Amino acid sequence: MNETEILYDVLIFLVAAVVVVPAFRRLRTSPVLGYLAAGILVGPHGLAVIRDSESAHTLAEFGVVFLLFMIGLEFSAERLRALGHYVFGLGALQVTVTGCLIGGVAWALGATEEAAIIIGGGLALSSTAFVLQLLIERGERATSFGNISFAVLLFQDLAIVPLLMLVSLLGEGEGTFITAMGMAVVKAAVALLLVVGVGRLILRPVYRIIAETRSSELFVATTLLVILGTGWLMSLVGISMVLGAFLAGILLSETEYRHQVEADIRPFRGILLGLFFMSVGMSIDIALIWSELAQITLLVIGLMVGKSIVTAALCRGFGLPVSVSVRVGLLLSQGGEFGFILFLTASTLGLLAAETTQILLASVALTMVATPLMAYAGSQFSSFWARHEKVSVAGVEQIGEDLHDHVLIAGFGRVGQTVAKMLSAGGISYAALDLDATRIAACRAKGMPVFFGDAGQIEILSSAGASRARGAVVTIDQPATADGIVAALHEFFPDLPIFVRAQDLLHGRRLETEGAIQAVPETLEASLQLGAIAMTSMGTNSDEVVEIVEELRSDDYIKLGEIIHG
Repeated sequence: MNETEILYDVLIFLVAAVVVVPAFRRLRTSPVLGYLAAGILVGPHGLAVIRDSESAHTLAEFGVVFLLFMIGLEFSAERLRALGHYVFGLGALQVTVTGCLIGGVAWALGATEEAAIIIGGGLALSSTAFVLQLLIERGERATSFGNISFAVLLFQDLAIVPLLMLVSLLGEGEGTFITAMGMAVVKAAVALLLVVGVGRLILRPVYRIIAETRSSELFVATTLLVILGTGWLMSLVGISMVLGAFLAGILLSETEYRHQVEADIRPFRGILLGLFFMSVGMSIDIALIWSELAQITLLVIGLMVGKSIVTAALCRGFGLPVSVSVRVGLLLSQGGEFGFILFLTASTLGLLAAETTQILLASVALTMVATPLMAYAGSQFSSFWARHEKVSVAGVEQIGEDLHDHVLIAGFGRVGQTVAKMLSAGGISYAALDLDATRIAACRAKGMPVFFGDAGQIEILSSAGASRARGAVVTIDQPATADGIVAALHEFFPDLPIFVRAQDLLHGRRLETEGAIQAVPETLEASLQLGAIAMTSMGTNSDEVVEIVEELRSDDYIKLGEIIHG
């Protein structure tokens, strides 16, 4: 393939994304669906304007790599340890139980033992890329069900290693699986310990040296080297690149350079992840779906319903509330990108018939398409059930009944901690909720009443004494998450005064319609403070500056809003 053809394919991808994705945004649907539609349109089963789909698939895999790296940046080692119970407990059970059930059904329907094992293992896996992207879009990545979903996905990503080895061994027809698996586990453990040990020793000094050069290009290049290098090293011992990238993110999350790294890498992740979703769309064969409509429809419905029920039941077995369990089950009901890899590998080795492989690939792709709908259904069910669910806070530390007439703070970052200091200075007690385990540990060491919990859940709010509070302050900087918390507070505690941090004036207006008494737009307050400093430095009388600021701030920023919006 020459340079002109490569450039042609890249241009087609960009044109499709620029035309189709904004249309879906206007329809208030997930951009993921837009990328899928664009992939179907330009792919070999649509207009067939993409000439080399294989190169597109290869490049698209890096989108998942960068996504997992960004997720790793958000995690701390402490937070990961806190989720270990769900990763190796709930995640392992989900893969094992779901895989056995699906494999058993496939075998009962006439599949060979080898094919049944592969089908069960492949369909037990969910889509890390789809689920995490939806959680990020909805501002729900750091919620309790978001953390649980991620924990299960993390184990699924680990499970692909033995599954791929199993497929290779089945293809060879050798009975040395246990020995080979044991050697693989040892190699993987040594590789992980080596990467973690070396990473902890050299990453911070290397980044310090790079930062001192003040070269942004060199900084970005170093980050790309860390991501791709770690992924490559993991792939050498049979571990997926995405897990290597996640590990690199974990290591960098413990350094002071994490925020700059995140800002530098975000554009790469966005572009490549969009390409990944388009590549999934390109794999959807509309003609095949139509010719095998009944069989594929039954497979899609059976898979999504079955996985939802099994996953939700296992979540309940781990003590999670019904609202969270069902939401996790629905969110993880689809097939995953690793299923594509597993089925294609099995087909190449002759373990799956070509027609069976195509039906499986089409079914998995369709379940991915349905994921945003399942996520919405989970959200609606969770909200409905929470109204009737008995308050039960499993695994969440109880605040106690001795807190009365306090202020509940949702989010304990810099803004939340500042609010807490002001309340303490005024002799007002408070209790704070946050989802950052590292931050919570540090603040509790200082004697601050901070607790782990999702402030958008009724059971958590009740445990935090919302019914006994004199007010609530929402300081979270994620608009979608703030909206959900305000809505929950207003619905279940209608008499509780709510004060909330807003992104801008329009966001503040929306929050006030949802039940907030006062929304403070951070951008406008920052602009007022900056303008006041500038005027004072220019020689304007301080009393006049104060008067101007108060005039613009009066009537809830009405005059300032008129200036901004004309």
